[in-house]
Amino acid sequence: MSRYSPIDERTHQYLLTTSIREPEVARRLREETQQLENAQMQIGPDQGQFMQLLVQVLRARKTLEVGVFTGYSALWVALGLPDDGRIIACDISEEYTAVARRYWKEAGVDQKIDLRLGPALETLDALLKANQAGTFDFAFIDADKTNYENYYERALQLLRAGGLIAIDNTIWSGKVANPKVNDADTVAIRQVNEKLHRDERVTISMLTVGDGLTLAMKR
Repeated sequence: MSRYSPIDERTHQYLLTTSIREPEVARRLREETQQLENAQMQIGPDQGQFMQLLVQVLRARKTLEVGVFTGYSALWVALGLPDDGRIIACDISEEYTAVARRYWKEAGVDQKIDLRLGPALETLDALLKANQAGTFDFAFIDADKTNYENYYERALQLLRAGGLIAIDNTIWSGKVANPKVNDADTVAIRQVNEKLHRDERVTISMLTVGDGLTLAMKR
């Protein structure tokens, strides 16, 4: 059985130069974000392009993002949505999302993104109370790890049958596979991974994209 092996830097650069079509505005946003203190929270261009492909395959029009940071992932997804497509984007940071707003406007996709500042669970619960269950095509979860299960449960309710949830950081630099690592974030990701493995409501695949990206399609 073949298995994933980490690629070396030369192979990684080959992947980037031969497969990534990163828009110039996205490149500049990524490079600006790399100068920030929490730059490690940003996804890579390979993952951004992959998620854009997913929303196009789904013919998505209504999507959800939990955890925006500087808006790089939302930018990729928004560029893949039709003109009437929308993202409801949840975050708590005015500082980081101010960067996002600048680039979304420059890219001409700001009208597609409904940024809602505040605790994401409150935003998701409000959507459910507003009878939005079963109306979303795609959801991306990349926020505080200890709430991953809560975000997943609410996103699953909001998703239509055949819709897709993408959950980031599910490999977590391999720490989830090490029983000696039991900090709160690692335990939370490990638990949601185990939950997804058992969850008959979805069809799943854990991919070695970025730091692990699990896809869950609602049945």
